[in-house]
Order: sequence, then structure tokens, then C-alpha cells
Amino acid sequence: MSTAPAPTIVVGVDGSEQSIEALRYAQKLAPTFEVTIFAVAAWDYPAADPGFMPLGSSEFSEAARDHLDKALAAAYGEDRPAGLQSTVVFAHPAKALVKASENAVLLIVGRRGHGTFRGLLLGSVSSACVSHAHCPVLVVREAGDQKDA
Repeated sequence: MSTAPAPTIVVGVDGSEQSIEALRYAQKLAPTFEVTIFAVAAWDYPAADPGFMPLGSSEFSEAARDHLDKALAAAYGEDRPAGLQSTVVFAHPAKALVKASENAVLLIVGRRGHGTFRGLLLGSVSSACVSHAHCPVLVVREAGDQKDA
């Protein structure tokens, strides 16, 4: 009898159009792999001022949950995939997704999300996932984002 978690497709969600498209890809691919979808939103304290330490974290967690819920609604509407699970994690997004990939058959992330370096072709989180994930990684573009870099 195995105690390992059931395999999933993990999707990194930050509320960006790319992460919504990643959720849609997961819905298309889940039946092929005979797995469910595990949507992960991660948050970390802002790095604007190293001396700043927020007293509470509930507002960051609530904002991440709100982004996740809105992304799920935008991707699936009322017709959510069977077995869909979601979570909000307090961790750097790349670290949270790499950790979640340990039992995944596939990790899907957007090409770039809400980072500060908009000109990058591949965001820092998606790049870290490609380099360190424990499973194959699919990096998707925003729907309609088909112009060559």
C-alpha cells in the first residue's frame, strides 16, 4: 500500500493572463495523464525595504487567495475540473512550485507574471522552475501572445 500522494498537474497561479492560460492548458492535459489539477498561489513579503518587517500576514495571504480564486473563475467559470485542488502557500513562488512538483507529472507556469522586469522573455519564477522542478515543465504564453521575440 502506497502512501505517496496521487500525481497531479501543478499550476502556478499569480492572477496574470499567463497563469490563467496555464490553468486552461492543465484542464486540456489532465485527462491525458489521468490526473487532477493542483493550483498553487504563493506569496512572500515584498522585498522593497530589507529593514521592513510587516506585522501581519493575513492581508498578503488574502490577496493571494483572491488572485487565485479570480484566476480559477476566469479559466473555468462554474465548470471547474473534477478533483481540482488549490492552495495558497507562504513561500517564494519558485520554491513553492518546485516543492509542489515533487509528486507532479507536469508543472505548468506562465512565461512571465506580475514581476517587475516586464521585458524579460522568461520570468525569474518560470526560469527557476524549468531549472529545478522535479518533473517536466510547460511554460505557456498568454492567449493571443504569438508575436516573435
